Amino acid sequence: MALTGLQIYKLLPKTNCGKCGFPTCLAFAMALAGKKTELAQCPDVSEEAKTALGEASSPPIRLVTIGAGDRKAELGNETVMFRHEQTFYHKPVFAMRVDDTLSPDDLQAKKEKLKKLSFDRVGMVFGVEMIALKNSSGNPVKFAGAAGILNDPEYPMILITSDPAAMEAALEKAGSNRPLIYAADESNWEKMCELAKKYSCPLVVKAKGLEALGALVEKVKGAGVADIILDSEPENLHEALRDQVQVRRLALKKNNRTYGYPTIAFCGGDDIEMQAARASAFIDKYAGVIVLDVDEPWQALSIITLRLNIYTDPQKPIQMEAKIYPVGQVTDESPVLVTTNFSLTYFTVAGEIEASKIPAYLVIVDTDGTSVLTAWAADKFNPETISKAMKQYGIEGMVKHRSVIIPGYVAVISGGLEEESGWKVDVGPKEAAGIPAYLKKVGPKVKAPA
Repeated sequence: MALTGLQIYKLLPKTNCGKCGFPTCLAFAMALAGKKTELAQCPDVSEEAKTALGEASSPPIRLVTIGAGDRKAELGNETVMFRHEQTFYHKPVFAMRVDDTLSPDDLQAKKEKLKKLSFDRVGMVFGVEMIALKNSSGNPVKFAGAAGILNDPEYPMILITSDPAAMEAALEKAGSNRPLIYAADESNWEKMCELAKKYSCPLVVKAKGLEALGALVEKVKGAGVADIILDSEPENLHEALRDQVQVRRLALKKNNRTYGYPTIAFCGGDDIEMQAARASAFIDKYAGVIVLDVDEPWQALSIITLRLNIYTDPQKPIQMEAKIYPVGQVTDESPVLVTTNFSLTYFTVAGEIEASKIPAYLVIVDTDGTSVLTAWAADKFNPETISKAMKQYGIEGMVKHRSVIIPGYVAVISGGLEEESGWKVDVGPKEAAGIPAYLKKVGPKVKAPA
């Protein structure tokens, strides 16, 4: 039975230290009782309290990990119904479906295509993270052979078959990387549970409708399988979205542990536009794994972009590491430019420097990921911070001259920066688009200290 806020409070340190993000231990206890936070947020809680709290300390949707490498996929561990309540930490993952009827050469080609389903945006790489192998042949040997070819710790795998013999054959080839087993149903759940425990793999439980699904989940839990993913086997998008919402409400609003697991959704089909529309719906509500029939970048780009937009925290700007970035084949006569560590600013400026064909050093100042004007207005991009960054990163030892180019929008700081740094300050263009023409005019040249 779930504990009340007061019952949880009695087990907390009662120091009101605020380390958990709440002003008092009582406020933290009430949030924990309401499944709005996790016990792990309290750094001072005792082991005895952790044991006593039991389920009250675990999130309403269990954290399930697929894969064993650095690129393992983590699903679940969520405590809120809607994104605006708290930033989601575990975005849905995409999987590319592959049939085991393909030849070894074609399977290898699919694997290479998977590697191309990724995109670099402002310094971060996003793409399709998993591969879903379906036993379309019905042949355990062929299924196992395909699993061996596709097995790669860089890309966690989903093994799709209802045949326990075929599943075991594939797990012998790929089980060490903890693939997701799909799936346990009413006809095979006992054998699938044995395989999930033997290879320490997460297991999909599927049944038609939420009532049947819940009953089967309890059987699987009773068999000792803890890492579960749910599939209610919907017949259409309407049923799928209805079940996704109901599962989430049961877990988060009703604290029903039977449904407290991530879900999986399938968006296959020849119509790429409809597939993207279905995937978009599942990104919003609320699939943990989304299986796609895609193998070309253009097919996946739109949904990858949508997921990025939804799961990027608007309160936390995407930042670059503050340091010196050489752009092109720089020399000790190359120009020196300075800007903020907002990723979009960095990539825009760096791209224009590359377009100019004039190598240059780009000094990135830590402004907490804000743009030039925002950082200047907040007094984070000023003569002191710029001069400190230039000295800290050692630009003096990289060039013979002592000239630095600042963005045109902050021309007002030029005098202060010259005084603070001892360098001559040149005011560059206000817009990044003007950088190529400006650099071609200035060019690489050695200037004496002012």
